Amino acid sequence: MTAILSIQSSVAYGHVGNSAATFPLMRLGVEVWPVLTVHFSNHTGYESWRGPLLAASDIADVIKGLDERGVLARCDAVLSGYQGGADVGAVILDAVALVKERNPSAIYCCDPVMGDVDRGMYVREGIPEFMRDRVVPAAQILTPNHFELEYLTGRPAKTLDDVITAADQVRAMGPDTVLVTSVVHDLVAEDRLQMIAVTEGEAWSVTLPLLHQTFTGSGDLTAATFLAHVLTTDLPTALSRTAAIVHGVLSKTVESGRSELQLVAAQDEIAAPSQHFEATRIR
Repeated sequence: MTAILSIQSSVAYGHVGNSAATFPLMRLGVEVWPVLTVHFSNHTGYESWRGPLLAASDIADVIKGLDERGVLARCDAVLSGYQGGADVGAVILDAVALVKERNPSAIYCCDPVMGDVDRGMYVREGIPEFMRDRVVPAAQILTPNHFELEYLTGRPAKTLDDVITAADQVRAMGPDTVLVTSVVHDLVAEDRLQMIAVTEGEAWSVTLPLLHQTFTGSGDLTAATFLAHVLTTDLPTALSRTAAIVHGVLSKTVESGRSELQLVAAQDEIAAPSQHFEATRIR
């Protein structure tokens, strides 16, 4: 059974971070070990929230406890998302190194959460540079959105060729595979968006209907499902299945009239998506 160590935030209400990743991974048959970096009442897009940020030392203690159980040797991958501070980021990198020491075939998948086109940068000062300089070189899989891709490369990506070139530029920094989520370029119709996955010698795209709603936690869902499939199948299949799951969950959310991801209502879409989106080779 595939096992993933997921080091992310948690909320009591709604679905972001580990609260968006854990249930879908389990529904896909993955054993997931969630390590929390914060535990808030709700995500920070609301006007208020309550709850603790866990100290970096507390996060390190939880990971040490897992190691003492001897389970890290069967960990296939580490998954991380929002990193509240450089001290937490350092603990995550230490965890990645420890897991790889226990299981040299394990990989690290990082969703480099920093910002988005409609909000700009929304993380603490210094985090974007930490992501670029320390975290990206340590990752084997990186899942930036279009805004984050442009930040990491320092230049706009307006065309399809720009996006592929930018993904290759990020790959040159360390990752083997880059999945760019929510891509919009010159060849994408206004009512569509793409996901593009780039690896050595290959690039694949999948085109989805654009849903006119903002979804907090969709990036966390995307990174988790993509990692789960990359561990068990080839890249185009992983991309196609990820697109189908994410679209299924987001469509159920729109239908519900609610803002929070409807993971439980859409659980059948996670296990057996009702739609198929074909991955097309673009390189």
